[in-house]
Amino acid sequence: MLILASASTTRKALLDKAGLRFEAKPAELDERQVENQALEAGGDARDVALLLARHKAEAVSSSRPGDLVIGADQTLALGLELLHKPASRAEAVAQLDHLRGKTHRLHAAVTLVRDGHLLWSDLQTAELTMRDFSAEERDHVLDLEGEASLGSVGGYRLEGPSIRLFETVAGDYFTILGLPLLPLLAALRDIAPDLLSARN
Repeated sequence: MLILASASTTRKALLDKAGLRFEAKPAELDERQVENQALEAGGDARDVALLLARHKAEAVSSSRPGDLVIGADQTLALGLELLHKPASRAEAVAQLDHLRGKTHRLHAAVTLVRDGHLLWSDLQTAELTMRDFSAEERDHVLDLEGEASLGSVGGYRLEGPSIRLFETVAGDYFTILGLPLLPLLAALRDIAPDLLSARN
């Protein structure tokens, strides 16, 4: 069985649209503790994403013997600064204003774990530059996004009205959504081709 160690509706939708048969089982994990562990060891935003993806998959794998578990995570880095999901509209406003007119990076990591053993991992990076938008434009986009803006780091969703706030985007679309899908599918073809051919 293929397991997705995530509660992300976006990641679930990507796997579903790719025709994969899987079960979603969110990992119980203190993400800030794992992040601090990576940073204290001298890591950066890329290392944080990889470690979180691995820990999520390992946490779920411990209760699903024999199953292949996908772990995924994404970090947003503005220089050396890491941003997290906003807890309120006010925080979303503050994050968007902080990113306005600047280039930031999204690092998306994905791992495959079986019986607690890491079988494969990958990390992809996308570069995004926001326009020097007005407060009125920002507020209008947040009105259109509604509560969805609180579910995404940076306070935006590139697949939604937030696209209006961007000047340039360089990188794989699936990476921006938080799951490097093409490398994952390639790994599944190599590691577990039978799971790709499973039918609902």
